[in-house]
Formats: sequence, C-alpha cells, structure tokens
Amino acid sequence: MKKGTIGICSLILAILAIVGIKTIYFSQEKGMIESNSESHLTYENILNLENKDSNTSITQNEETISGIFNAYEQKANQKLQTMTLDEKISQLFLVRFPNSNAKEILKQYQFGGYIFFAKDFKDKTKQQVIDTMKELQKVANIPILTAVDEEGGIVVRVSSNSNLAKSKFKSPMELYQLGGFEQIEKDTIEKSKLLNSLGINLNLAPVVDVSTNSNDYMYQRTLGQGTKLTSTYAKTVISSNKGHKVSYTLKHFPGYGNNIDTHTGTAIDKRSYQDIVNNDLPPFKAGIEAGAEAVLISHNIVTSIDKNNPASLSKKVHNLLRDDLNFTGIIMTDDLDMEAVAKDDDAVIKAIQAGNDLIITTDYKASISSVKQAVKSGKISEKTIDQAVGRILAWKYDKGMM
Repeated sequence: MKKGTIGICSLILAILAIVGIKTIYFSQEKGMIESNSESHLTYENILNLENKDSNTSITQNEETISGIFNAYEQKANQKLQTMTLDEKISQLFLVRFPNSNAKEILKQYQFGGYIFFAKDFKDKTKQQVIDTMKELQKVANIPILTAVDEEGGIVVRVSSNSNLAKSKFKSPMELYQLGGFEQIEKDTIEKSKLLNSLGINLNLAPVVDVSTNSNDYMYQRTLGQGTKLTSTYAKTVISSNKGHKVSYTLKHFPGYGNNIDTHTGTAIDKRSYQDIVNNDLPPFKAGIEAGAEAVLISHNIVTSIDKNNPASLSKKVHNLLRDDLNFTGIIMTDDLDMEAVAKDDDAVIKAIQAGNDLIITTDYKASISSVKQAVKSGKISEKTIDQAVGRILAWKYDKGMM
C-alpha cells in the first residue's frame, strides 16, 4: 500500500474513532440506548431524572415543523408571517364548545378549534350537526379543528345520539373479543366515515394505555390486553384510519397505568422508569410509526421522569416523546380545567414552555390573556409560539383544511 493511501486511511480511522466516542458520550448523556428487541423498547443506562431540574431539557434538539408534516412546512411558514401575535396565540387553543354564542365567540377569538361533548349533540339531527360545523367554519379565518372523544364504550360523545348513529360504538375491549383486530379495523373506518360526514375532523382517540386489571380507573377504556397486543391495536387504528379525513390522537402519554382519575385529583405514578419504558411506551411507538398525527399528554405526575410536574406540564416528558420516540406531530394537553392542574395559575404557561402545541381548555379568556402577558414579559418567546403554531398550520394544510 502506498504511503499516501496509508495516510488517508489513518485519517479516516481517526475521524471515525472521534465520532464513535462522541456518539457513545451522547448516548450516555441521553441515558437511553435501544436494544435490538422487536417486542418492546428497552433502554439501558436509564436517566437519573430526579436529580435534574424539571425545566431542563433531556436533549437540546431544536424543534422544527419538519417531520410528518414537512411537505407543508413552507406554506405554514408563509402563512405564519402574515399573522399577528394575537392570531398566533389563539391558534394554540382547542376550546370547549360553549353553551351559547359559539359562532360569535369564535369570530372574535379565532381559536385553533372547538372540542365537543355529548351535550352538544344531544337530540340533534345529522343535518343540524352538519350545519353547525359549516357555520363555524364560515366565520373562521383559519379553518378550525372540530374535535370529539369518540373512543367507543363508555366514552361516546357522538354515537350516544341515536339520530347520528344506529348504535353506540363498542369499546376496544368488546371489539377485540368479537372479532380481533379485523373488527377493530372495520370499526375505525366506520367511525371515521361518520365523523367526517358530520364535519368532525379530529378524534381524541384511541386510548393506548396498557391495563389488564379491571380495578384500574382506565381499564374499561383500554383494549384490556398487554403491551404487545395494545401496540398492535395502536398500529391498527392509526393505519386503518388513513385516507378518511379524520385525525386520531394517541392517549394518554406516557401511559396511564393504574392511576386515579385526574378529573378529580392529582395522580402520582410511582412506577419505575424501566416499567414505563417496557410496558407503556411501545403502543405509542407503534402508533407513531404507523403515522399518528397527534398525541395527548396526561396530567399524571410520573415520578421516575419528573417528580415535580404533571406530565402535561413537564419538559422532560415532552422531550421523551420528541427525542426518543421521534414524534414530530402535534402534542396536546389533556383539559387544563381538570382538577389535577386547575389550581395551578401558571398551568397554561407551563404547558407551552413544556412543548405542547395545542392546549385544551374551557377558560379561554384567562388562558389567552396569560399567554399574551407571558410573551410580553419574556417568559415565553415568540419563537416558541411560532414553532407550535407553525406545526398546527402545517397539520391543517396536511389535513386538506387549508
């Protein structure tokens, strides 16, 4: 071998060695190295998260729009440049549909969307619902998200009205017992077609929490099976829905476990991080890999990740989802008016700082005012607002809404 060739080879080997060292160092800093197991996620060298500040990022990756919606990044950025700060802040909110003056309120505030509950559909005909959705879209400068929790089983906002559906959608557990994943696929397509026909474009489902204990609060809303089958369930729902113009939402990240109802109080999850990685994260990973567009974060305090903050307000939890599960879609909070976080006057600010794109709330006036003040005072940068709104706009373009 010639001297020049030897020199070049030596240089290449030296560079590779340096890169290898840096890669190992990064993996140790991040604290997570994936195994080759296909059945579940297993990370070695788990982070000692309790010793880290709750507002510190696990990694320092710059968040961008690029990813699942990257085909519309340019359009989203162009639209973003035409918007005022007030308009951008309003896009961050998915607001509970009010009892009256919904159209007038939307015309004034221009929210990112409305979320509807069973009372909003009660006794209405299909045409009445369609007309309502059309009227709302007419006054929206940017088309709005129209969201429901249509999980099936005990959570059926739409199909609880016999005018809108022949029967209530069955729970994941019932469907699986009736006909396995083939039945779940058929149900998802039927559900999507119904919601789309009514003008509803976002379903806050499926519940991909793992629960096999009938005493768990979340059990009835889950598949009722272990991690592997729940992962297949997540993949089945997300993939079978594609092409039906309704987005679905994986929930409740990072896994609800056996925790109490956060509607009525604070749930503290004391399970080990390894348990959550092995048992709870795989269904989310499966759904993300199948093309999930949105993930909803719970209000549980998961002590092995962040002992100081509910998951919905935790930067560490969001970084786990973004950086380790490589999720590039929309992250949203559970309802900030739930008892677990309602007493925190800074909840909406913390939610945005943590990395949520979309905030579910009822008290939109106080929430919008808080965010405006936070931007004015420098607690939240306009760049942070732009990143979240840019992703929402790209999503709406991707959905064919814009």
